[in-house]
Amino acid sequence: MFVLPYLYFRYHTLRYRFDSEGIHMRVGILFRREVNLTYARIQDIHLRSGILQRWLGLADIQIQTASGSSGAELVIEGFKEFEAIRDFLYTRMRGYHSAAAASSPSSATSPEPAAEILAVLDQIRDELRRTREAIEQRHV
Repeated sequence: MFVLPYLYFRYHTLRYRFDSEGIHMRVGILFRREVNLTYARIQDIHLRSGILQRWLGLADIQIQTASGSSGAELVIEGFKEFEAIRDFLYTRMRGYHSAAAASSPSSATSPEPAAEILAVLDQIRDELRRTREAIEQRHV
């Protein structure tokens, strides 16, 4: 009974932002949680989907850092284009790790992320907006 209001408010307050420095997540009304994770801190990325998520074609992207905790530092929840997001994050993560190695004379410079990955992220953003608007119209 108490789960539905929690999920409703979580859905309406959950925000992700990808910028040149990292990923930013914010969720919550009464108890707000904010996570700012730079690409350089990312150690590993896992995809996880339960039975219902697989049926809907969704997955969670679990991002781990070297923080010492056994769980994920940040979870990007329920996306359809999860493989594109994972690939984008790997590109950014490798770029930052390669940039650290590039400070040595024998290393090459790291490549910029592909424009097509950014285009996919824009499509994901637009799809999420349309989905949210459709859900809000149903509740009116």
